[in-house]
Amino acid sequence: MSKAFASTGDLNAKTVSFTELAPGAYAYTAEGDPNTGVIVGDDGVMVIDAQATPRMAEDVIAKVRTVTDKPVKYVLLTHYHAVRVLGASGYGADHIIASRDTYDLIVERGQQDYESELGRFPRLFQAAETIPGLTWPTIVFDNRMTLFMGGKRVEIMQLGRGHTKGDTVVWLPDDKVLFSGDLVEYGATPYTGDAYLEDWPHTLDRLAELQPRALVPGRGDALTTPELCREAIRGTRDFLTSMYGSVKQAREQGADLRNAFARTREVLQPRFGQWVIFEHCLPFDVSRAYDEAGGIRDPRIWTAERDREMWEALQG
Repeated sequence: MSKAFASTGDLNAKTVSFTELAPGAYAYTAEGDPNTGVIVGDDGVMVIDAQATPRMAEDVIAKVRTVTDKPVKYVLLTHYHAVRVLGASGYGADHIIASRDTYDLIVERGQQDYESELGRFPRLFQAAETIPGLTWPTIVFDNRMTLFMGGKRVEIMQLGRGHTKGDTVVWLPDDKVLFSGDLVEYGATPYTGDAYLEDWPHTLDRLAELQPRALVPGRGDALTTPELCREAIRGTRDFLTSMYGSVKQAREQGADLRNAFARTREVLQPRFGQWVIFEHCLPFDVSRAYDEAGGIRDPRIWTAERDREMWEALQG
């Protein structure tokens, strides 16, 4: 019997936390659901990752209004995935910021990703009918930009490929607070279906060099000590290297994708099986790892149809 597809069986509501990490820096987290970061500057607010729908953005705004009445001026997209970006219109921001690589991914596969993720995460797309369409940046940057929100300096950087080719982090150097997007997870399984697995560990090394004091991961609790930040970066790297190493070895030994998946699941289950969305992510993770180990450098586009075909092939 097939397992329930992706996260279609996950229907339980999560408890939201809104945590202050430094003056004017907050984490909106929800027990392993996608996180949102908030920066309050002198004259406005930046929201980092927008949630999946404008309706879901309303809850983020409600939390923001508990600490400030300043307008949301910026929405920053750490990457292009639908659960992170399609709620952007709900904030009424002056600008939506993304890396050029993220913009290119929206052009190339934004609609397919929307349809794919809507099928995988129905609970995360509350009131999907409120989504007006794809989210398009109004400011696109190459590699790095600095934004001054009054006296608060915000560094927006691409430090390397990993979760996608467009990954962007937000760094508050004065407070040593890092918003990592899905480059770092904490107690949650990294999704690597659109990843660059050879690059990702090196990108994590560059994040570690910042020596963050606090960190908002893509999923999982807000991290409020340097020790927890190091633990999250190390745990993400351990999952990636273990998963990719297992798949690469299986492929080199002539295993087909289904066999590589079974072998890799057996290797990872004891250490990572309790992490959030482990069963959801692993088939997508192994599929991408199998491609990359076979020389397919750039991730293939996931469509709703490809999702189901892959799931049945590996989990059926």
